[in-house]
Amino acid sequence: MKRILSIAILMALAISSAFAISIPDSLNYTFRIGYNIGGTAPIGMPVTIRSLNSYDFQPNITLGLDVQKDIWGKWGLLAGVHIENKGMKIDATVKNYHMEMVQGGERLEGMYTGNLVTECNRWMLTIPVMATFRTGRFLIKCGPYVSYVATNNFEGHVYDGYLRTGDPTGDKIVMGPEGEDNPTYDFSDDMRKFQWGINLGADFIIGKRIGVYADLAWGLNGAFKSSFHTIEQTLYPIYGTIGLTYKLK
Repeated sequence: MKRILSIAILMALAISSAFAISIPDSLNYTFRIGYNIGGTAPIGMPVTIRSLNSYDFQPNITLGLDVQKDIWGKWGLLAGVHIENKGMKIDATVKNYHMEMVQGGERLEGMYTGNLVTECNRWMLTIPVMATFRTGRFLIKCGPYVSYVATNNFEGHVYDGYLRTGDPTGDKIVMGPEGEDNPTYDFSDDMRKFQWGINLGADFIIGKRIGVYADLAWGLNGAFKSSFHTIEQTLYPIYGTIGLTYKLK
């Protein structure tokens, strides 16, 4: 958290400096604030995940400072520095889903059938580099991004189900209803510190300085380290962002 606060202070100083110094007319400086909606999930719904029972919105905020320059007529380049919080909380029903969990201090592994609640929360510093195209009031953007994840959290619990230890024919361990000393899991230490992917979106100019935007960030490397095999499917961070922009110059 100290790391995140330090980055936030540096961004605030950068924004203040943008007002105080003379910015070349050829550069466009934009501050943006947005809300992230999405999740860390497999591509396509695997047969082991039978249903998504609930999705709770999280306080996922994005703060960013971008610099854009028109280079070839309507075409240009954009680079930025963003502080992002990307999280989710879901309740899903699964069948024969490979899991590890802890119950009463004992570690259990096997094929789980029942309900599971997962909470994922990640704070990161993201640097996007995108090609831009101006058309009317729109600025269309597309390009790669890289993120350094300062804090990782991926944990949850299971309820109303049972675990077959080892394989689907192993010993059956019954899990009680919600709130009754539910077995838990925590895979936070198995998550990657660096993410990369593709970002695409558009800014729309409302007034002289104010605008709105919508982006989609699609992670291309899995959220977990390659050595992590507890969850059999590769999970990718896929988030959409909506928000406001303010043109500094």
